[in-house]
Amino acid sequence: MNISIQPIAESDFEELVSLFQEFAIFEKLPDKMTNSVSKMKAEKEYLKGFTARDENGNLTGYVTYFYAYYTWVGKSLYMDDLYVREKYRGNGIGSSLIKRVITVAETENCNRLRWQVSHWNQPAIKFYESLGAEINKTEMNCDLVFENNIK
Repeated sequence: MNISIQPIAESDFEELVSLFQEFAIFEKLPDKMTNSVSKMKAEKEYLKGFTARDENGNLTGYVTYFYAYYTWVGKSLYMDDLYVREKYRGNGIGSSLIKRVITVAETENCNRLRWQVSHWNQPAIKFYESLGAEINKTEMNCDLVFENNIK
């Protein structure tokens, strides 16, 4: 399978919102996905990542990241999402996407790349462990959600 990995562009937003919803359903949290194309356009300077498309231009997956500063290690990259549509899994797309993020982290002299994985997602856990990731089971998410006017 011939896959093209490209930086996320504004022309991807509509398809990405649909894929974000698909990922939220996969994570068993469909009500948590409140993003929209208009939000993405208004906040596009914060959206960093890559899309994966097959030879027919179909969106097969995406990865998003942002810079963070952790007091214990300093400048880091946080991978927010890595998602590949089910029918495309097993073709190296996830590996290609995460390798692009790893390259960004290394090029930008980050001290760490961090992300999360759901405790029930054993295929993802095995994949991340195969990359050499250490999976920390001691921390839990804390979210304080703010409502804003961008829909």
